[in-house]
Amino acid sequence: MEFLGEHKVKLDAKGRLRIPGSLKSKLNPEADQTFVITRGLDGCLELYPLDVWKKVRAKLRRNFKKFDRKSRMVMRGFLNGATDLKLDSNDRVNVPNHLLQFAEIKGEAYLTPGEGTIEMWGVERYDQVQKEFLSENFESDAQDVLGDINLFEDDEE
Repeated sequence: MEFLGEHKVKLDAKGRLRIPGSLKSKLNPEADQTFVITRGLDGCLELYPLDVWKKVRAKLRRNFKKFDRKSRMVMRGFLNGATDLKLDSNDRVNVPNHLLQFAEIKGEAYLTPGEGTIEMWGVERYDQVQKEFLSENFESDAQDVLGDINLFEDDEE
């Protein structure tokens, strides 16, 4: 599943937003029209389709070390606040207030693709991240991360 595009959405007074059809159409039937939302990195929220969440959660479980403090802290940070969001008949989800506060989302947000997820950004934070992304450092950052990978060459499997 590949989510694409940058979608600016409005939230109503109850914290509901409509999932755009182009994103909804990418959901696998196994997701059962359900997302799990949790705190993401860099100040965004992440919406995991339910089928993706189950796989991620299983990997977390396998790698969790009960008696390791860092492991417990990472697990708490990832799971605390995680909430099921079922699409209603109008393709809306109701985002919990504590998560909206975390991401500093008020009135409008951006939905953008993550790796198997949809990231949800407050408008001001998203604009800041975009400025960083489009900065003069992008080329050197891409070189550091990707090296000499040929993006247009088929991978050998």
